[in-house]
This record gives sequence, C-alpha cells and structure tokens, in this order.
Amino acid sequence: MTQLRQSAERTVTVIGGGVAGMSAACALAEAGFHVQLVERRGYLGGRASSYFHPGVSEVIDNCQHVLFGCCTNLIGFYRRIGVAGRIRWTSNMTMIEPGGRRSLLGPVWLPAPLHGLPRLMAARAFSLADKLALARAFEALMRPVAQDATETLGAWLRRNGQTEGAINRFWRLVIASALNADIDSIALPYAAKVIRELFMNSARAGSMGMSTVPLSDLYAGVADFLAGHGSGLLLNSNVEAAEWDEETSQWTVRTREANVASGFLVLALPFEATAKLLQHMPAAEGVNSLAGQIESHHHWPICSVHLWFDREITNLDHAVLLDRELHWMYNKGRLQPGRKLQGSYLELVVSASPGFAALSREQAIDQAVKELAEFFPAVSSAKLEKAALVKEVRATFGVPPGIDAARPGAVSPWSNCFLAGDWTATGWPSTMESAARSGHLAAEAVCQAVSEPRAFLNPDLKPRGLMRFMRRF
Repeated sequence: MTQLRQSAERTVTVIGGGVAGMSAACALAEAGFHVQLVERRGYLGGRASSYFHPGVSEVIDNCQHVLFGCCTNLIGFYRRIGVAGRIRWTSNMTMIEPGGRRSLLGPVWLPAPLHGLPRLMAARAFSLADKLALARAFEALMRPVAQDATETLGAWLRRNGQTEGAINRFWRLVIASALNADIDSIALPYAAKVIRELFMNSARAGSMGMSTVPLSDLYAGVADFLAGHGSGLLLNSNVEAAEWDEETSQWTVRTREANVASGFLVLALPFEATAKLLQHMPAAEGVNSLAGQIESHHHWPICSVHLWFDREITNLDHAVLLDRELHWMYNKGRLQPGRKLQGSYLELVVSASPGFAALSREQAIDQAVKELAEFFPAVSSAKLEKAALVKEVRATFGVPPGIDAARPGAVSPWSNCFLAGDWTATGWPSTMESAARSGHLAAEAVCQAVSEPRAFLNPDLKPRGLMRFMRRF
C-alpha cells in the first residue's frame, strides 16, 4: 500500500467522482490547491455516467441526462473542463399522442413569460379546458411561493382546478419527470421553481441541452484538467475510512490501494454512501444530527430501455410520449453522431415508476417496444437487433414538503471537512445542476478556510421580458 502525502495547507482530497466531486475538484485545482479526486469505480460521472454494456457490446449512458439553460453551474463546470461545445441545444419539445398526433411546445418572439404561451394554446394534446387550467396555474405561480410551504404539488393542482388532461399530460409527465417523483410527493416550492425556470423566466433558461457523446466521454477532460493543474485522479479506489490527525492537521483517507493524506477533505457522495462512511469517520459533535438528516432522504427510480433497430424509426431527436408508461424518447443515433449507425438507436426513459422498475428485463423491453410502435409506425416493420434495460433504482432523492430541513450545508461536523452532493442545501432539486452547485459551494468553503475567499458559484440567469418586474421567490 502506498502513502500519498503533500504539504497539508493547500491539499484537498475529494471523495466521489460524480458531478459534485468533479466540479469541486476542478474548481479547487484551478484555485491552486493540490487535489486528489478519489472514485470507487473505473470511470467518472456517478449517477450521470456511461459504461460498456457487454450484453449489447455498446457504450451506453446509465440514463439520459439533460440540462437546461438555467443550469448555470453545470454549464460553468463544462466550460471549465472544455466540453461545453459537446452539448446540443434546442428550445422545442415535441409531444406525441398514441396514434402519432404531435404538438410542438417552445418559445416564440413574445417577451417572457408569454414566450411559450402561443404554442401551448395551439397544442392539440390539450383541450380548451386543459389550456385554460394551465394558464390559470401559470398565472398563480407567478406569485411568491413560500420556501417552507407544506403543500404538495398534487394538492395544489387539485385546489387550483387543474383538469385531468392538464395533470396527466403536463404536470404528471413534464414536471413530475423533471423532479422524478409523483405529484403527491413533490413540495410545491420545488415545482414552482421548475415552472419559473423552464417556462417563465426566459426562453434561454428553458432551452434543453443534451450531450453529443456518451456521458463518461464528456467527463474525460477532468483527468487532463486536474493533471494540468498539478492534481490527480484515483479510480477504482473504494474508500474504507477517513481519519483526522489533530497534531498534523491532516486527513488520511484509507483505501485498499493507497492512503491519501491532505489538509482538507470534501465528501461528495450520494446520501446513502455518506451514511455508510459516517461509521468510519472520527467521533464529532453533530454527527448524529447529520445521520438523522440523511435518514430523511428517500430514492426514486428511473428506468431506461435502449433499443437498436435495423432502420430509421423517426427523424426526431427527442420527444415526450403521452398516455403510456414510456415518458421520453431520445434518438441517440442522431444525438450522438459519432456512433455512425446504419439503423436506429433509441433510448426510452420511464421516470418515477416503481411499477416499471419491478418488471423483468423481458417484460420491460417487450412493453417498451409495444408502446413505442403506438407512436412510431416504423417500429412494426423494423427488426429489433438488440436491447438493454437499465434500472437506476437510486437515481434521485425525493423532494417532499419539509425536505429542506434534511439538507445540510457545506460545513460538516469535522474540522477541515466539507460536504457536497445534489442532496445538500443547494436550493435545487435532485439534478446535475444541484450537484455542480454543491461542488462549487464546497470549493468556496475550502477557500474560506484558508482565508482566501473565492467565488465559484455561478449566478442564476436573470429573468427577461416582463419577468424582470415580477418578485422572485
């Protein structure tokens, strides 16, 4: 076993190679710290990663991840590592009903928040009653929503007269998918934030971005960035314990492969992995309180079905699929042109569906193909060449009313140790943006600890148009 040790004052060990850990590590390296980023797997990305699937002999994403124009910290992280150009942006969203009828949502020339209204009002997927209900809801959500509101989105929707069509085809699909939870398990403030950011503040804020390369390829630049700033990356290194030496003011992170010593420690792990590590951390005041906060968190699953056909199924890059178990279609052959496919590669996503997650591989794939044919007739005459099912049972954490009390800040119970992760107190739900924000907040806390204050957190996009005159919540 080797021992990696540097001068303690400006050294940091970051545990966890997901978006939170990568963003913290790169920010600190840029600030002149010697950073060691430690990841238990052989690749980066955490829950937003890709890997070689031996069953289909393809590199696949564990689930399709998207970002939006309002994700200023995730975009800032991508710019830092030089991959912002690998994101394909669009402002339009196609909704498809069984049978193939389509509705297009997206901005027009009108000022925010009116920019999306004309296409919403023209959408054939919604009845007149649905459209009026949605317009009333949007108007109501322009008013402030208390951050500590205890009402769920579902209760609010019913109280505000939302129709079944509006609930099932917009709220339950678009918003519940964005937050990956059932509408009766979503705190109203988080739903209001999604509505404002994606549909009201500006067309730019609501634009959607998708990687043009597999996710782990997107993060390949992290290793080069760290190396170029005198820092390093340790893969396949499972952390067993972390110890604090009061005499030397150093942390020692123990793995099977190496012990890593540093002056500062950033725990950038999912909440359940943080809970496990707590048992192998020094005793400290506040640890029990942190453990109690972690116990308040619960996961929601996301499933993705990957299908390869012998011919083109659709020329759409992506679409929202209505009234079926499937929620989203991503045409990975078009989104990732480097694959150079002869036929089609589609990824179908089912959000917040424990029932679908309980299906066997054969059942899930059969159901996905059957439903897909209802939206795209070419499926019926195409040959399915191969398929894969990915169940990310711990995809996101839930955001029920009161969850903010269980989200700790960057400061931990231990000296020179800071917390990061999408589940920490970022003000955002379980998203890559929340993870990137947490990494930047942890990096700021480290800089503050050495009396070198530095701002890494990128500010939110400012509202445009008429939204500039609306009170922010």
